[in-house]
Amino acid sequence: MLDTILYCGRIKYNKVRKCCEVKVMNKAECKILTVDDEKELTYIVTDILKREGYGRIDSAANLKEAEKKIRENTYHLILLDVMLPDGKGFELYENMKKEGYLYEVPVIFLSARDEDVDRLHGLGLGADDYITKPFLPQELLLRIGAVLRRTYHLEKNVNMVRLGERTVSIEAGTVRYKGEESPLTAKELALFVILAKNRGKIVTTDTLCDALWPDGSYGLESSLIVHMRHLREKIEEEPSKPVFLKTVRGLGYKLEKEQ
Repeated sequence: MLDTILYCGRIKYNKVRKCCEVKVMNKAECKILTVDDEKELTYIVTDILKREGYGRIDSAANLKEAEKKIRENTYHLILLDVMLPDGKGFELYENMKKEGYLYEVPVIFLSARDEDVDRLHGLGLGADDYITKPFLPQELLLRIGAVLRRTYHLEKNVNMVRLGERTVSIEAGTVRYKGEESPLTAKELALFVILAKNRGKIVTTDTLCDALWPDGSYGLESSLIVHMRHLREKIEEEPSKPVFLKTVRGLGYKLEKEQ
């Protein structure tokens, strides 16, 4: 498996190369939370992950402990058991997601129940995967690796993003439409990279502000709104009625996938 994954928590614009540099995160920096009341299984999973090179593994044995850790820490992945002593993992996932804690954190459900209804329910809530116990160590690692690569880095073909009749070149920082190219500003490109990387998912306003103003000096959300409006003018047919770059009221923005 790859020793590194790309993490878009911070994006810096390189004026010379006219592209966005995405921070590379080693497996050793990837922070994973395992939530399971089976101490022996937690020990085994932790050992498997550490042997694979994941260096920051945290654990919780119930919903209450897990909720506290999620509120107080930043994780890159959560392995969440469905059946816990004080409730179901489904409930924790739904509650934390409603509060905005898990919109950008991939979650893999673990369960001894292999009924289709449970698996479909978990995936229907928005989870990234559902693994039935018992599982092979290699299966767990492969699924974790797939989720992390899918979540935290731009896929190989994402350098060219198609939006209807328009094509955005991330490498060139341009939008091509009917044979003509329009340049994106540094801020517009930084925004688009994060949205493209999370295409189909909500990206919170805070995440976008952190990317544009990493020193925290942005101050007002109104600045972000202005940049979003300018970006829409370049990638949408009708900026006032966006098809791709949607506002999710109270949460952030989402770049819709093509139908």
